[in-house]
Amino acid sequence: MARRPAKADGSIARGAGVALGEAVFRSLCEALQAGSYRAGDRLREEEVAQRLKVSRTPVREAFGRLAARGFVEPAGGRGLIVRNLDISEVLELYAMREIMEGAAARLAAEHASAPEIDAIRDIEQAFVEASETDAAEMARARARLNRAFHEAICRAARNRYLDNASRELQDWIALLGPTTFTVSGRPSTSHAEHQAIIDAIAARKGDEAEQLARAHIREALRCRLKLLQKQ
Repeated sequence: MARRPAKADGSIARGAGVALGEAVFRSLCEALQAGSYRAGDRLREEEVAQRLKVSRTPVREAFGRLAARGFVEPAGGRGLIVRNLDISEVLELYAMREIMEGAAARLAAEHASAPEIDAIRDIEQAFVEASETDAAEMARARARLNRAFHEAICRAARNRYLDNASRELQDWIALLGPTTFTVSGRPSTSHAEHQAIIDAIAARKGDEAEQLARAHIREALRCRLKLLQKQ
């Protein structure tokens, strides 16, 4: 789905024709992706309404949509809590992600324009050059660039249904907690995997691009399971 961030003052930024409940829902999805809300965090209507400067009615509507999609569940008292995915759900999520990322890479090899491929390379270069004084913030910066990398490939695939499904999958991935780039060595191996995927797309090798993308997600799953074992 198209996303529009909250404004700097915390209030909702709405485009023409966007209902307030939809705008609140999008804002909460963005907050999940940004890590502002993590598994186990409590969401309260009053707090969200005050932060976004809206009434509680559109917040209640947005909460209902989050619950319907399974992102949140009722808390013991008032409000909702962000769901914590169990191991079977994590495995199912990555199995679907492997299929979708592989398909996106294959289709990008068929359809991506030269400027799009250059743009993907630029995102990957920014990933390599990401530098922060705080290690946790650097991992988050790389996670944002990694998401941009995969989104760029999906757009280049020229398939709106795949693009929509991929965006929804990213919302689920946001529930998993810390990025896999906190795992020792993962940023460097991920870069090598990204570079190989880009080269296959640029060479119009659809089979190879798909297999490389699928292997990349399997490695991401291996790192995710490492993180889950530490929790």
